[in-house]
Amino acid sequence: MNALTLLVAALLVYALAYRFYSAFLMAKVLCADDSRTTPAHSLENGYDYKPTNRWVLFGHHFAAIAGAGPLVGPVLAAQFGYLPGYLWILIGSVLAGGVHDLVVLFASLRYDGLSLTEIARREVGRVAGGATAAAVLFIIITALAGLSLVVVNALAESAWATFTIAATIPIAVFVGLYMDRLRPGQVTESSVIGVALVLAAVALGRPLAQSQWASWFVFSKHQLVVILAVYGFLASVLPVWLLLVPRDYLSSYMKVGTVALLALGILWVRPEVTAPAFSTFVGGGGPIVPGKVWPFVCITIACGAISGFHSLIGSGTTPKMVDRESDARFIGYGAMLTEGFVSIMALIAATSLAPGDYFAINVPPAVFAKLGLATARLGELGAAVGESLAGRTGGAVSLAVGMAQIFSAMPGMKGLLSYWYHFAIMFEALFILTTIDAGTCVARYLLQEVLGKAWAPLGRTDWLPGMLLTGALISAAWGSMVYAGNITTIWPMFGVANQLLSAIALAVGTTFILRRAAKPAYALTTFLPFLFMLATTAAAGWLNITTNYLPRGDFNGRFQAGLTAVMMALAGIIALTCAASWWRLLEKKSPASEGDAGRSAADA
Repeated sequence: MNALTLLVAALLVYALAYRFYSAFLMAKVLCADDSRTTPAHSLENGYDYKPTNRWVLFGHHFAAIAGAGPLVGPVLAAQFGYLPGYLWILIGSVLAGGVHDLVVLFASLRYDGLSLTEIARREVGRVAGGATAAAVLFIIITALAGLSLVVVNALAESAWATFTIAATIPIAVFVGLYMDRLRPGQVTESSVIGVALVLAAVALGRPLAQSQWASWFVFSKHQLVVILAVYGFLASVLPVWLLLVPRDYLSSYMKVGTVALLALGILWVRPEVTAPAFSTFVGGGGPIVPGKVWPFVCITIACGAISGFHSLIGSGTTPKMVDRESDARFIGYGAMLTEGFVSIMALIAATSLAPGDYFAINVPPAVFAKLGLATARLGELGAAVGESLAGRTGGAVSLAVGMAQIFSAMPGMKGLLSYWYHFAIMFEALFILTTIDAGTCVARYLLQEVLGKAWAPLGRTDWLPGMLLTGALISAAWGSMVYAGNITTIWPMFGVANQLLSAIALAVGTTFILRRAAKPAYALTTFLPFLFMLATTAAAGWLNITTNYLPRGDFNGRFQAGLTAVMMALAGIIALTCAASWWRLLEKKSPASEGDAGRSAADA
């Protein structure tokens, strides 16, 4: 299979989905109305509620939602062959992920930018709200730990990548001040300056890594965990316009630009996808992903098709800055399709490696020796990038090698494989880090909502002591998990937790639509994806408990099994509570006039 065919087909599917399906969702299902005042205007405080240019906000939102999943997930799922992952990314992002992101963002707009947990409480009731709060708090901490772990593994002992990532922080602060204080409204001017500075930081990273100053930017994994936790704390308590939004906005240029360059590389090089459509591991027994193609292809790819983590951003920082309701389509649905396209690019890059090279990189050498596969260019590639590639598990290294192969085959790029490899590693770290800062900020909002019910001042997002306390608690929670854990203890739980949260968000979204849509059938847009995700995550959670965690026979295995069971129980409570509310709404046959024309008492 030629990679160009897969690329063009994906572009056509995404173009049609955005043009027609997202328009239907906005006009018929959600009934968007630009005459309504968004929370960014009605609650503007210059801190977290602030009307923001939709291109800048798209950059922040995309950078915040696009973490490890769309890069690492498709690479690991390539174990099953290229076709299962390719089909799930396309179908999932169009019919599930894009709908999930858009509906949650729109619901939060109608609820003054409040979180998913508060929307659940007002839409479904206190039981669902309480269960959602407990599930979301645990899930977001687990997600942040999983994402941070990938960043730590990518940056450890790498001066080039660490310097570039560190440089984006003062650059973002400067651009934030420039856009908000020095030259308000000059988005293009600010963008040019900021992007130029980021590119300069990328270019300076290589000579710095070869200089006497390199040791200043080389840290161990444990040191990086502490540094990341401190950064997450600072990003969560500073005004969003000062660090979070400009940094994510500038990072989005790097992210989208690199993916666009990769797409151009595929158009030019036209690499062959050497992986089979379906591998011998679709029925299970694979060395990378345990279990059969379903449900694990969905769980492994995660954010590239649908992600519950997105609902936290869509009901966290983003809705507080949306200028008009119609912007939700571009920001919510559009950003999800963009992330899906990133996943397609990652899948193509990984499957363009020879199968023997792919498995040799992604499994320990002892395991690879039992597979009976031969490497093709592994030694040659390792010599070209200047590093040993065998046994570099986790997906990040094989993706970087695949990207570097394509980039170095473009005109004028021959001999630059090492440069492109290290550039790709840095790109992956930058891609993921922007999710961590936004996620920590969202978790702070959520914890303040919960604690505010016990003591009102803690619920105020502009009260400094409450911000400092909750920001520190969240950063310490996920930081301690990363400090004590590893990829085998955190990533499987992150995958199930993340997808369970998407099922929860779709259930709440179904209730939101049923209360307002002109036709109850419109709720099928969220109900059908909810059913699929609930079944998928329930199956994956059960298999993780019975075949992954408990068979270990140690405390960690039993602990992870217990936590997974608790998450599944919370999701079950929320699903049953929502189902009861759907039954009541359908019995009453609530007309559209009781929807947006006359919103529910809670919404009002």
